[in-house]
Amino acid sequence: MTKSELLSTLAEQSGFKKKEVENMMQVLVSTIYKTLKKDKAIKLDGLGVFQLKDRKARMARNPRTGEMVKVAAKKVVKFRVIKALKEAVL
Repeated sequence: MTKSELLSTLAEQSGFKKKEVENMMQVLVSTIYKTLKKDKAIKLDGLGVFQLKDRKARMARNPRTGEMVKVAAKKVVKFRVIKALKEAVL
């Protein structure tokens, strides 16, 4: 499902105009970005949890040359799906 299809479906089912739904979606995405930037987790009931995780520094292999390179430590965004959704879909 594309973003446009999602917006159309949400607009039809909610009774809001597509432009209003798009604005709400932009606010939601912006809020998620800002909250994660502050190192906080976001729990969406019925879906899962967005959270920042620390990834340790490690050694990796360059696939072209085969030489070992050092990969720096960094933070990554993870999304953990709740059990109910996983069971419903799988």
